[in-house]
Amino acid sequence: MLKNLRSKLIWLAIMVNGFVLINVGELTGVINTFIENALVTVGINIILAVGLNLIIGFSGQFSLGHAGFMAIGAYATAIVTQNMATPLGFYLAMALGMMIAIVAALIVGIPTLRLRGDYLAIATMGAAEIIRVVINNLKITNGPAGMFNIPPLASWPTVYVLMCVTTVVIVNFIHSRAGRAVMAIRDDDIAAESIGINPTKWKLAAFVLGAATAAIGGSLHASYLQTIAPGDFGIMNSISLLIIVVLGGVGSMTGTFVAAIVLGIIDTALQNFGTLRMVIYALALILLMVFKPSGLLGHYELSFGRKRRARKEAASS
Repeated sequence: MLKNLRSKLIWLAIMVNGFVLINVGELTGVINTFIENALVTVGINIILAVGLNLIIGFSGQFSLGHAGFMAIGAYATAIVTQNMATPLGFYLAMALGMMIAIVAALIVGIPTLRLRGDYLAIATMGAAEIIRVVINNLKITNGPAGMFNIPPLASWPTVYVLMCVTTVVIVNFIHSRAGRAVMAIRDDDIAAESIGINPTKWKLAAFVLGAATAAIGGSLHASYLQTIAPGDFGIMNSISLLIIVVLGGVGSMTGTFVAAIVLGIIDTALQNFGTLRMVIYALALILLMVFKPSGLLGHYELSFGRKRRARKEAASS
């Protein structure tokens, strides 16, 4: 128990030190507006990718609908905060977006999570496209023109804190009894069902939690950029998040962080290359996947627990 407490305190210290370092960087001028924007983008991508990794890496569901739930959070925030431009309004909007995303995930998940592999991917992609088309045709969302002048109520500290909170929630879920049930279903759903685990129930739980984190990411995206449009939440957005998950290592939360940071650095470094940027970016991804097909970290997780315990868990898996 003391070892577990020690590990949690170390992680807390890392999160606090990260916040302090960024703050000091801003005060000393080391981190300018350009770098801050890049850090915020990385933070939002981590929130989105961590939720997607829960769905793909830990529950074994191949989902391409993450952008749809992100859109729900973004538009809920845009609509509410334009009428209530206060921090309270922002968090109420985020909560509303999460609730709508959860309801949408239940509507999508109950009939589709019985599918597997490519069929599930196509179904979730279709669901995300339905959400985007509905948003594109609603008067309250300003249709295809999108929404502008959204109150800037999300700053980098907000993004950083919510990144830490969502990661802690998802990691605790993974290490809980529910998380073990989800991973058992991923490994062999027939064997899991034979010992009393309900596959649909626990896959749906992981899917709903992933959708809620996507809504948080969408809410931060809308409030920080102050401009959104239906085209921002298409299939390519879901694929970009999938790239982060696969590149970091499917089933590795540490890998998700590393991949999001690496891709953020590459994208920022290539800003001056114009249209050639995407070609170089794609080549970098190809080279990374050729030499590290299992992702940058594979299934590795950074842990401050006892090595003996880590080896025991690895052997049992």
